[in-house]
Amino acid sequence: MAKEIKIGLLGSGTVGTGVVRVLRENAEDISKKVGAELSIKKVLVRDTSKKRAYLEDVQLTDDAQDIIADPEIDIVVELLGGLHPAFEYMLAAMQNGKHVVTANKDVVAQLGHELFDAAEQHGVEFKFEASVGGGIPIITPLKECLTGNRITEIMGIVNGTTNYMLTRMTEDGSDYDSVLKEAQAKGYAEANPAADVEGLDAARKAAILASISFNSRIALEQVSVEGITNIEPADINYANELGYVIKLLAVAKDYGEKGVNVRVHPVFLPTSHPLAAVKDVFNAIFLRGNAIGDAMFYGRGAGSLPTASAVVADIIGEARNIVSKVPAVIGCTCYNHRKFCPLEETESSYYVRLHVDDEPGVLGAIASAFGESGVSLKSVIQTRKVGDHAEIVAVTHIVQHKHLQEAADILQKLPVVDSIRSIIRVEED
Repeated sequence: MAKEIKIGLLGSGTVGTGVVRVLRENAEDISKKVGAELSIKKVLVRDTSKKRAYLEDVQLTDDAQDIIADPEIDIVVELLGGLHPAFEYMLAAMQNGKHVVTANKDVVAQLGHELFDAAEQHGVEFKFEASVGGGIPIITPLKECLTGNRITEIMGIVNGTTNYMLTRMTEDGSDYDSVLKEAQAKGYAEANPAADVEGLDAARKAAILASISFNSRIALEQVSVEGITNIEPADINYANELGYVIKLLAVAKDYGEKGVNVRVHPVFLPTSHPLAAVKDVFNAIFLRGNAIGDAMFYGRGAGSLPTASAVVADIIGEARNIVSKVPAVIGCTCYNHRKFCPLEETESSYYVRLHVDDEPGVLGAIASAFGESGVSLKSVIQTRKVGDHAEIVAVTHIVQHKHLQEAADILQKLPVVDSIRSIIRVEED
């Protein structure tokens, strides 16, 4: 064994406990893979008097500087979450010559470029595999295994809470409020579920995936976001009748000269699509490259041990380089400055559900409104009565988003239209 590599852990919550457990249970194999013993020297906690599983013989501290400034610690693992003070701790660790591993999607999505610059400046590594997809390996494959490809599209189910809710709505016929309460009772959703159900969690992960896939920095504020709060049982039923399932997807597409676009929104996904079979709290990421073609990565997107699996993999990677005295070889890969394609210039098919007056001539007025905006309709169906109104479902051919929005504006002003209940993108094979 070349040496003992010492680790400082910032945070001892669900993931932190999992990391300690994996490092201890697999210690013998890990040391052989690395060529050195790995040991956790210190762990940052809120209460040093509280007993914690797997940390009985580890030094606990409530001062992050005890870890950041310790000259014996080689790798700092940040598992606190949130932007601050996590960012400042990681930056300080790099300035002290320490390699950094994190699972923090917030910091990577919003301040990752500053940490990459700091890592390069101070000759250390910065790894963040666990920031997207929990235990699913996707960051390393994109940066290494698939680097010979030009990625043209990436779509992912990257939020387990919303996928669980949509699965229950699809399989049980439950409404949104019921499945949200169920998800909260099971611990899948927080008391304030906004980050999940409004798509904000997925947006952070979308920004990370897109930046790596397109080798161009995508700012979080560039990602257009729509959650699942407006999905009704009727939409679930129509999706089923038309041969689709509804999923909340993080989508990044390369539109060529128009640039790249990144967004999060519900999608009508064909049942034949690989992502359509991903249920409950599982995550999956589907991508298309000009060499590999289609590929999908599937697994548990959260949880103590799955996330710890990704964190420990990054620790092992950094430890191997320390032993081999190899400097960081894969830093920031955002060497391009791609133009960003505005949402209104993107293209898709759309599902539109309306409540209208139940009288002759309404279908013609609806079709005229779409035609006036240059939107071609694949099908229009008058399906059922809802109170005093009729329900109409239209599915468009592929159209630019700005033209669909123009049609929606015209429809909303028609006297015969009571309300536009849903507009959902349709992903075609």
